[in-house]
Amino acid sequence: MLRLVTIPISHYCEKARWALDRSGLSYVEEPHVQVIHRLFVRRAGGGLTVPVLVTPQGSIGESAEILSWVDRQLEPDARLLSEVPAERSQALALCRRFDEILGPSGRRLMYVHMFPQRQRMLDFNNQGVAGWEDRALRLMWPVATRIVGKVLAIEPGVEVEDERTVWSEFDHVAGLLADGRPYLLGDRFGAADLTFACLAAPMIVPPTYGVRLPQPDEMEPASAELVRRAREHPAGRWALGVIEQQRRTVVA
Repeated sequence: MLRLVTIPISHYCEKARWALDRSGLSYVEEPHVQVIHRLFVRRAGGGLTVPVLVTPQGSIGESAEILSWVDRQLEPDARLLSEVPAERSQALALCRRFDEILGPSGRRLMYVHMFPQRQRMLDFNNQGVAGWEDRALRLMWPVATRIVGKVLAIEPGVEVEDERTVWSEFDHVAGLLADGRPYLLGDRFGAADLTFACLAAPMIVPPTYGVRLPQPDEMEPASAELVRRAREHPAGRWALGVIEQQRRTVVA
């Protein structure tokens, strides 16, 4: 049985979870909270970050590598990555861009908005974790936020540049879709589509996700306005549609 070590709310973990759910491979998710997760990641053979997928062949500690590993277990016509070298290279480059630019900026922006909303964040963040982890994070909240802030380089004013970066990536995706194509690289749902839809999640908070995300009417006004802007952006609308069409079929 495959084991997926996660922070449940993480958009990188959702990327691995979606790939696994879509594949039909049997796995068990092991959810943990921030900071404490490091103990379990190390035990699972990973480094410091989630997700980690534990397979019979060893542990895989990056969402992109997990997606690629899962993809190789499927029949060619069901894969997210093309067997044509040029198409595969193009898809991997786009995935890498989202992983390195959109993912970190969107995550940091979400934390900046949600840290002040302590109770709300903890209630959504701690879904599915062991009771002792839930209690521990609530007790160590000031320490945990400082640790997370340091790891993610959250500093005063960082949200301004992060928001600029997020909108730039949304504009890039909207540009790719401007010719009417249904997916980022053509007519077929692929790894780049799944990656963008997952990594845009902190901004669009999709109703369909591996755990329940706070919706705009459950947020403070500034956070809710940010989400509504993202959902109204052509790339945000497209991502919500992709999740509704492609993700719902595997979680329903």
